[in-house]
Amino acid sequence: MAVQSRLRLKREHLSLLASIYARHRPLVQRGITVSFVFYVIASTYRGFSARPASSSSSSKRKGKGKEADDTKPRVAVDALFYQRLSRILRIVIPSIRSKEALLLVMHSSLLIFRTVISLYVAALDGKIVASLVRAQPVPFLLNILRWLLVAVPATWTNSWLSYVQNKLALAYRTRLTQEVMKQYLGDDADPQDLKTFYKLANLDDRIKNPDQMITHDIQRFSTHLAAIYANVAKPVLDVILYNYQLSQNVGAEGLVLLTVLVQASAALLRALTPAFGQYTALSAQLAGNLRHTHSRLAEFAEEVAFFGGEETEKMLVEREYAGLVKHENYVLAKRWWHGCVEEGIVKWLWGSFGLCICAIPVFFKLPGVAALDMGGRTEGFVTNRRLLLSASDAFGRVMYSYKDLSELAGYTTRVATLLETMADVRKGKFDKALVSSASIEENAKILRGRGMVIESEEIQFENVPIVTPNGDILVRSLSFYVKPGQHLLIVGPNGCGKSSLFRILGGLWPVYGGVVRKLPASQFILIPQRPYLSLGTLRDQVIYPHSREDMEARGITDDDLRAVLEVVQMENIVEREGGWDAAREWREALSGGDQQKIAWARLFYHQPKYAVLDEATSLVPPDMEGMMMEYATRLGITLLTVSHRPSLWKYHSMILQYDGQGGYVFTKLDAEKRLALQQEKEALDLKLLEVPKMKARLAELQEIAGERSRV
Repeated sequence: MAVQSRLRLKREHLSLLASIYARHRPLVQRGITVSFVFYVIASTYRGFSARPASSSSSSKRKGKGKEADDTKPRVAVDALFYQRLSRILRIVIPSIRSKEALLLVMHSSLLIFRTVISLYVAALDGKIVASLVRAQPVPFLLNILRWLLVAVPATWTNSWLSYVQNKLALAYRTRLTQEVMKQYLGDDADPQDLKTFYKLANLDDRIKNPDQMITHDIQRFSTHLAAIYANVAKPVLDVILYNYQLSQNVGAEGLVLLTVLVQASAALLRALTPAFGQYTALSAQLAGNLRHTHSRLAEFAEEVAFFGGEETEKMLVEREYAGLVKHENYVLAKRWWHGCVEEGIVKWLWGSFGLCICAIPVFFKLPGVAALDMGGRTEGFVTNRRLLLSASDAFGRVMYSYKDLSELAGYTTRVATLLETMADVRKGKFDKALVSSASIEENAKILRGRGMVIESEEIQFENVPIVTPNGDILVRSLSFYVKPGQHLLIVGPNGCGKSSLFRILGGLWPVYGGVVRKLPASQFILIPQRPYLSLGTLRDQVIYPHSREDMEARGITDDDLRAVLEVVQMENIVEREGGWDAAREWREALSGGDQQKIAWARLFYHQPKYAVLDEATSLVPPDMEGMMMEYATRLGITLLTVSHRPSLWKYHSMILQYDGQGGYVFTKLDAEKRLALQQEKEALDLKLLEVPKMKARLAELQEIAGERSRV
């Protein structure tokens, strides 16, 4: 009896609690629903918030040392990723009134409108099935008509979403490309001429293929950035709205149960997700290496052909391709098993959870819900299932979006590395592998130093070390000067620092000590042995880097350009090539000698105060080079010439001669005396070449004389 009384007491307590819960169920439902909204937002924030690197990866990095850290950039959805992304976002969305912000608002409005349409379609789907179960043709046809009518805004919205997302990606790419190109090639508003594109390729080792980063990586980053918003904001909104509507139909209790089951399986799926962001960054890097290998082959095709290096180059290309294929196969294997697990959990396991939740109103009597007939139960089940499938799909897209976010992290790392490296280069901070001798204390002291660059009307070096980008010190302290009108001849063996001097003079290489006085870069021009010919018309080759508008602004006409070509005896090229506006691949259309003449014509067009000639007359006849030298002197152009041709000595008054051992001589040049000494040296060299022959002949004559004496 005591046991029965206790059981009866418990039943009474349970019935009392049930009655209290039934009376306050609407309030409890609202509380659960509001809590669910905050929970979804908070869990999404935690899921995408910065997370520390795994202990295993950190231990690996510690074990391998610093070099292992530097070989591969860290790719993860962590604080560094969000810091880099926020910096790039300030570039692609400069203000709330920008075109990109307007597109983003438009995109958000379309996403909300599409969700509202989906909710209406879910309810309409249930009504259509209910009218079929009840065998009501008129409501069925009316609902079909509503279905067709709602298709108009639905299709319009979907098309607009795709259009606006692509426009947003293009706008992001345009903004980012403009910013990168402004730093890479300079900006008219920037008074400093930093030559970042040159220093990035020659003075720094962090970026091997900036061309791919500027074209492919920025494009992929922009596409992923435009898509990640729809892949995160829209699913989160859908999860909240669909589950809210579902809670109204099946009760918030079922929503709590569903949330617990889904979150448990989602945690398992998140734990099994590989590091797709790092895979993406490495894929882009390997693809860039392969492209760089092909571009090198195209650039040095002539040298490779002469050496017969096809097999070696083929081996290099195949090695890069094999590495890319190996990595892609590894990623495909990871994606295969991850796809199996992902679909099994998201589609099938969550689907079974949903079916159980949808069955709650059928098998259980919910408080405050009137009893329904077969059609009503069918309508409720179909509507709830449609809502649940949409909510499941939305939650699945939230899960997928972390993978998309990881891939975005990969491209963000690539783009941010480009921006950060260019910023360092513009500040004079370089990361370059140095030669072993750079670690010697005396050499390291020179490399740590920095010299001064002063703008002046003449060129003067005072105790300036000549140092290559890899830390090789060619000359420890170089001092010389070039005054206007005093042409300087520079001679010496290969690799002694002749061209290095010009790179320092042009601001391409840093000054590690001393004082450099020089004119602005616009006041001198370099003419190398193989001149640069741009893409464009014949006129563009003569006036480069000016445009036609710049030429006309200077008051120069095509007739003036023809007069310049007459000086270098190339006036017939205008008619031969089809006029000034003819466009060719000029490196192939012109011979080596004609290319050098075009470079001299460019010099006479610009008329700078100084010109640097690096074997600039090696392919033209001696009489032509003399005429061009004299014409440059008449124009007031002071020449700094690297040449081994004695015929040019008479046009120079000073000489800077390297000995190839770190020493040099800077003095006045007596061309006649030096030429006489050179001729005497050549004559003595010829006589010395005859000495072995004369000794051999003398030995023969002595042998013949000895035989005759014996006879």
